Amino acid sequence: MKFGTKLIHNGNEIDEITGALSIPIYQASTFHQKDIDNFSKYDYSRSGNPTREALEDTIAQLENGYRGFAFSSGMAATSSVLSIFSAGDHIIICEDVYGGTYRIASKVFSRFNIEFTFVDASKLENIKKAVKPNTKGIFLETPSNPLLKITDLKGAIEIAKESNLIVIVDNTFMSPYLQRPLELGADIVVHSATKFIGGHSDVVGGLAVAKSKELSDRIYMIQNSFGAILGPQDCWLLLRGLKTLKVRMDAHQRTAIKLAHWLEEREEIERVYYPGLESHLGREIHFSQASGSGAVLSFKFKTIEQTKYFLNNIENAAFAVSLGGVETIVSYPAKMSHAAIPKEERQSLGVSDTLIRISVGLEEFEDLADSFNEAILSVL
Repeated sequence: MKFGTKLIHNGNEIDEITGALSIPIYQASTFHQKDIDNFSKYDYSRSGNPTREALEDTIAQLENGYRGFAFSSGMAATSSVLSIFSAGDHIIICEDVYGGTYRIASKVFSRFNIEFTFVDASKLENIKKAVKPNTKGIFLETPSNPLLKITDLKGAIEIAKESNLIVIVDNTFMSPYLQRPLELGADIVVHSATKFIGGHSDVVGGLAVAKSKELSDRIYMIQNSFGAILGPQDCWLLLRGLKTLKVRMDAHQRTAIKLAHWLEEREEIERVYYPGLESHLGREIHFSQASGSGAVLSFKFKTIEQTKYFLNNIENAAFAVSLGGVETIVSYPAKMSHAAIPKEERQSLGVSDTLIRISVGLEEFEDLADSFNEAILSVL
């Protein structure tokens, strides 16, 4: 079954009781038990809910994993997955990771004696050098946020397997339509489902998928213990969003590549970051493990004055945090997604004060280009 069909027909699209072509929103906190000696499948919605289960089963199928989990946010998913590690463990993490992941690693888990080493994971030798006797896992993003750096997943996974390390991949930018890390050998995938999976900027949620029963059992224990679960209405919204994931991503990408080329030709722009461009570092590796470029690109202006004016004057786009919606979203990583990273460290990573990240929406390219053109020309 091809992926687009699988989004619609995966066994979680029809309510078995009524035949409804939409899984009901089971807005219930608790469930009646008929037999004291044989409790039913559901007892309390923190532990399991039929609407959430439909979403969890769906994402597990789409990522080709053993079991899926739905959380109250992308950071709840990431934090819960990182909670399977113990005090004294060491985790290697890509250096230009999402700012919220940087914060939870450096400010929270570090207090529990879990050690993190941030490396430029686009160079495999950096990962290999960072492995220590107490290393237990590797956390990767590819393409990374916000510079779209590419990590060779197969190469990184080979290094990990030599030392029996758990490989976790944040697959938010690509979605399971364009990239499936578990099929390449990764152990766990996480998503901010708020982004492309939801797709409409109207729900906050997170997803995780584990490749094995053993890892699934460990993640479920954390999910059930912490209780950072996604509510049934939000699960339903994500189930609905998933049905149009392919058609949205196809449209996003068609416009993103046009916009990336258009920006690359502008003399006001210092550099454009997008895997679809011939100039992008790691492009060949990216297309060996992913089937598309995605909808996120970044670019740098030459001056801070140009940057500020553009952000204050861009039209037909939202100047906001987040990404993955039907509308184009213009973000400023230095004060938004990566504000948690100290300025000196942020700048050393290339997240400068002139960097802008774009999540390309479903608007017509010509309209976007006109709006960008006016905002750029206004600077001159």
